[in-house]
Amino acid sequence: MEKKRKYIEEFFPDVMLCDGHDNAILGVVESFSKPAVVLYDKEQIIENLMADMPEDEAIEYFYFNIEGAYVGDYTPQYATIIKESNAI
Repeated sequence: MEKKRKYIEEFFPDVMLCDGHDNAILGVVESFSKPAVVLYDKEQIIENLMADMPEDEAIEYFYFNIEGAYVGDYTPQYATIIKESNAI
């Protein structure tokens, strides 16, 4: 996890990182004419939050305080990982 953060800090110095959730980093999203942003696993962040609060509060906290926090062009993005067991 620390290696991912160091890599991102070295090669993508302008991106924003979500403190305390390095274990949820999936990678960096790059797109033509847009700045690179860090991509996080939403479910993992919610699991991290559940270490300190009940699930319903963790979900609410995530959507309001993390996903809902726009901090400029380098704001991280959050992915819903579709697992084979969840696919239709």
